[in-house]
Amino acid sequence: MLAPIKGWIDDFNASQDKYVVTLTPFPDANYAYTDTIVAAALSKSLPCLLDVDGPNIPSWAYAGYLQPLDLPESTVNADFLPSMYGKWQDKLYGIGRGEDAIAIFARKSDLDSFGIRVPTLDNPWTGDEFQQILETYKSSGKYSFALDPGMAWTGEWYPYAFSPFLQSFGGDLIDRTTFRTAEGVLNGPDAVAWGAWWQQLFAGGYAPGTSQTAGERDTGFIDGKYGLQWNGDWAAPAAMEAVGDDLLFLPAPDFGHGPKIGAGSWQWSISSQCEETEGANAFIDFAMQPEQVAKFAESRTSIPARSDARPFTTKWTEGSRLGVFYDYTKTEGVIRPPTPAYPNIAKIFEKAAADIANGADPQSTLDQAVDQIDADLEANSYYGF
Repeated sequence: MLAPIKGWIDDFNASQDKYVVTLTPFPDANYAYTDTIVAAALSKSLPCLLDVDGPNIPSWAYAGYLQPLDLPESTVNADFLPSMYGKWQDKLYGIGRGEDAIAIFARKSDLDSFGIRVPTLDNPWTGDEFQQILETYKSSGKYSFALDPGMAWTGEWYPYAFSPFLQSFGGDLIDRTTFRTAEGVLNGPDAVAWGAWWQQLFAGGYAPGTSQTAGERDTGFIDGKYGLQWNGDWAAPAAMEAVGDDLLFLPAPDFGHGPKIGAGSWQWSISSQCEETEGANAFIDFAMQPEQVAKFAESRTSIPARSDARPFTTKWTEGSRLGVFYDYTKTEGVIRPPTPAYPNIAKIFEKAAADIANGADPQSTLDQAVDQIDADLEANSYYGF
């Protein structure tokens, strides 16, 4: 991660002689990074430029850690993926440097031998079809589990990777029309239907549960332990190397309200304590130009933030193997709820999803999650909504 950011800084510093940007690395783990930023904000020692996980933009803006960006209209209005704009109260506080997307990893030889059609964005697997596919994989006896959703990855992975299933069923983490309650969307009939489906994945032996180890998650699909895997573009290179041309990256299934995947990755922001705002905005504008976005996308597995950067890449051009991830995030991507309440919502949903997977009653578990979310919303005067 640091190498491409250092490249941006070196290129920017060499491109002009008015400003000098220096890099201060923070702990890599999201929660440790967040704690560090909060501590720096309280001690009035925030740097000018911050790298912020997209879902945290509203929370950090609401808390006063960030200031709105002041970028040229030509940059702001470029053809960025919709998830690359970090907004709060109609002001732009962050802009994405690259995106990620999730797909179903599969082997074409399996689909052929099982008589399963290859889904497309225009014609994804339906929920009923997907369930039958899982049954086919399980019944074949070829794999320990039909599907690996990635239960060993905790924290932000749960709302990022699993709430899109909930949204495809018709539920959500919060009512996005008001952002003042989760009642009816996280515990209504659609959400409970998701919970019942989610629970039977594990109770029915289709997927490994919360006891899955990190090692099993990282290599299980490649090693032939799992038939299908729900994973991101960052895992694609290792899978392509191991599985070769037999590997497919397939779109999310449609459980009735369209196929959905999580969207909204790390973004550049400027701290409220920055006094060199002109230079900070100049750096972000420089880093967000097509050639610079392309360099970042090529240096690691990160989907280009804007469409006109794709021609400057080899990995992400239209029709390339990785190019489908760009199509998936543009078509299926749903950002996590843009509310300062999101960090708390994320933790509550993570626990609820794990509890349901472990056998807790979906209705009562989701009711409890709604009560916790709504109590937080009320205690914080609904965060300005």
